[in-house]
Amino acid sequence: MKRLLPLIALVLLGAAEPPAYDVVIRGGTIYDGSGGTPYTGDVAIKGDRIAAVGKVDGTGATEIDARGKAVSPGFVNMLAHPEESLLVDGRALSDLAQGVTLEVMGEISMGPLSPAMKQEMTEQQGDVRYPVDWTTLGEYLDRLGKKKISPNVASFVGAGTVRQVVLGSDDVQPTAAQIAEMQRLVKQAMEEGALGLTDALIYTPANFAKTPELIALAKVSAQCGGIYTVHMRSEGDRIEQAIQETIDIAEASGAPAEIYHFKQAGRDNWGKFDKAVALIEAARARGTRITANMYNYTAGATGLDAAMPNWVQAGGTQAWIARLKDPATRTRVIAAMREAHPADWENFFAGAGPEGMLLLAFKNPALKPYTGKTLAEVAKLRGKTPEETAMDLVVEDGTRVGVAYFLMTEENVRKGIRLPWMSFGSDEAAPAPEGAFLLAKNHPRAYGNFARLLGHYVRDTKDITLAEAVRRLTSLPTDNLAIADRGRLKAGQFADVVVFDPAAITDHATFDKPAQLATGVSHVLVNGGFAYRDGKAAGAATGRVVKGRAATGGCKAAASDWAWAR
Repeated sequence: MKRLLPLIALVLLGAAEPPAYDVVIRGGTIYDGSGGTPYTGDVAIKGDRIAAVGKVDGTGATEIDARGKAVSPGFVNMLAHPEESLLVDGRALSDLAQGVTLEVMGEISMGPLSPAMKQEMTEQQGDVRYPVDWTTLGEYLDRLGKKKISPNVASFVGAGTVRQVVLGSDDVQPTAAQIAEMQRLVKQAMEEGALGLTDALIYTPANFAKTPELIALAKVSAQCGGIYTVHMRSEGDRIEQAIQETIDIAEASGAPAEIYHFKQAGRDNWGKFDKAVALIEAARARGTRITANMYNYTAGATGLDAAMPNWVQAGGTQAWIARLKDPATRTRVIAAMREAHPADWENFFAGAGPEGMLLLAFKNPALKPYTGKTLAEVAKLRGKTPEETAMDLVVEDGTRVGVAYFLMTEENVRKGIRLPWMSFGSDEAAPAPEGAFLLAKNHPRAYGNFARLLGHYVRDTKDITLAEAVRRLTSLPTDNLAIADRGRLKAGQFADVVVFDPAAITDHATFDKPAQLATGVSHVLVNGGFAYRDGKAAGAATGRVVKGRAATGGCKAAASDWAWAR
């Protein structure tokens, strides 16, 4: 009887039932990621999963009033470069403020690494510094997984990375035994969690690889349930050949393909948009799975390596710098930089011109006053030609130097956004507007790529609908990556959820002042926890490592599972 008295008292006092859910988001306009018609409803979250979507009767321990706002799955940054920034600031604040809940790292990978690669990675660090205390990709992912990170992260394994482990940085071709070793490294990385094979064929030493080598490595990715993603050999003069190579690799390997930061670089190539799209759509029509992603700006960002020929960079950064100190070599490099349409490399110097090359990041403190100036301006200050100045800056900084290149046209950016198979990636780190991150400049896409899509291109120019934009930020990339339990507002999915105001979401980052957070996102939940709450970072360790299918059961199991997704 004594045990029943408290229960009787609770009944008499009309005690409320305990909350049915951890979080309920009430009355928002639901964009579920399918691209279908939005509707007003609720989203209930219990633990790390979505429990219900629609009319939710039970209460939540935390209730969010989302009336007048959009509620969507978390956004996927299909090409992200927070590999270093997350090691020192796990919030990924520039992306988190835009609703990004999954950072997909590509082009290169943070493993596997040889001792020489680990040494170079340490030496090339600038303002953001960290110990290189891992060797394999799996060890790097484990390091992130143990750190307090807010977003989810995923990674590909780099074809150029494994090539460098086995062959070094020289322009050499592999033997059959070396191909087999590279395949072994790809398989190991896939079983450690990689989503597929990635490459950056515009840069040395990755661009020394021939197509058969890439097919051999992509086959392993396909056998392990992964895809092939690529920064193609050309995004300008030879873009059609580069797309065809990507299609050939996909068709020969059996791996779906994804083209990074789809563009037509250089004024002389702006008219190639329709032909480039036609090549991709013809391949898709015959059953080849090929898609692309892009950033929403007319300038890209890379280094001064994209302004100089491949041959001068063979052997790595120190070999490149040594050559640039030789007068005879400098004369050859200047001649190459002045060739508008070279046959064997992509000349961003000619494509953008010194006035269209904005210097963003230096390691050497003595050079930091040049940050935010064009190469033309710095050349004038130094009293040298732009070509000589570019070489001097590489030598003096000891790095490739960060540069924005103005290469594209707004018309093509808008046409790309309208393509139904186009997803979006920032191609940038995920910094914060504070501390060491302010010692260099980012491309504004680091702070604004996704908000710019939803604010400018959806709300202002109306290039696509909000429902379609959400689909391309959520279920399209997760489907392409074969991630089955993210990308949709659906019961059972992981609770990666964004609440934002479609009328207010805005990017504020500019090339002059890039370190400005986007506004309009009020809440971001990652795996059911608040990573961003009431417009501010929660600093919570909500993020996880999202691994590919071979991470459970190995490549043999993934291969048998792969047929449905091809």
